[in-house]
Amino acid sequence: MTVDHQIIWNEAKDYIFITLGLILFSIGFTCFLMPYEIVTGGVSGISAIIYYATSFPNSYTYFLVNALLLVIGLKILGWKFLVKTIYAILVLTFLLEFMRKAMPLDETGHFVKVLGEGQDFMSLVIGCIMTGSALGIVFLNNGSTGGTDIIAASVTKFHNVSIGTVLIFVDFIIIGSCFFIPQFGTMLERTTMVVFGFCTMVIENFMLDYIMERRRQSVQFFIFSNKWQEIANALGTQTDHGVTILDGHGWYTGQQRKVICLLARKNESTNIFRLIKMIDPNAFVSQSSVIGVYGEGFDQIKVKIPTEEKK
Repeated sequence: MTVDHQIIWNEAKDYIFITLGLILFSIGFTCFLMPYEIVTGGVSGISAIIYYATSFPNSYTYFLVNALLLVIGLKILGWKFLVKTIYAILVLTFLLEFMRKAMPLDETGHFVKVLGEGQDFMSLVIGCIMTGSALGIVFLNNGSTGGTDIIAASVTKFHNVSIGTVLIFVDFIIIGSCFFIPQFGTMLERTTMVVFGFCTMVIENFMLDYIMERRRQSVQFFIFSNKWQEIANALGTQTDHGVTILDGHGWYTGQQRKVICLLARKNESTNIFRLIKMIDPNAFVSQSSVIGVYGEGFDQIKVKIPTEEKK
């Protein structure tokens, strides 16, 4: 496969997985959260709150709010940053409208509660597991669902504050607003809705972090073998990682030995073990998890270097 074909395939793969993530999000949100009138953060939460209070279709609100934020984001963040975001917004708008029309209604005209009456919290857990996992899939493939992500990216561009902090602050305001909307019932009912909303924040963010970190988790190999040269050649040519050869000295035997050191993604472990076993089934291998690996094809070092004040 040529370089150009590889680039095209990588882009196509991003859009395929972004679309699958959006489908999962729309199912979790419409089938498990909306029938029980559970609120979430983000623009999807705003659209749900308006739908619960006025019955105005949430897909329309989702599109209109995102369109406004896109206009602001284009001026601040630029066109390139928002290409996949625009795609995600259009697709998710369509999927939310499709799911809204596909969901069966009960005799009162509301969405049928899939898990039955009194299963609000269980539906919340299932729905947020799905939506949080969906967001993780979208973000892992260089996508974004827009909305408050645009606000967070715009704020962090000019202020020294993390994206996560901005998102939590915005979601806190969106969910907390339910407490002041009389249409949502008594003060106790509104309080319950807000508490459930905060639960959605916790579960969604947990699943998002879990999906993101599991994909990015790295491991370190130390390989001891008399066939170290062959193993190093195989790892260096059949994986996308560099191989480091260390000089070792056995305490008991007193012999000099070569030790192969390799850093890789955890999901590559099976392939690496297979390569080692094909060459030397008796190799001694140590595998350990590492907290973080930065540079050389792994994560970027995301710290700011202080600049010296001009005299």
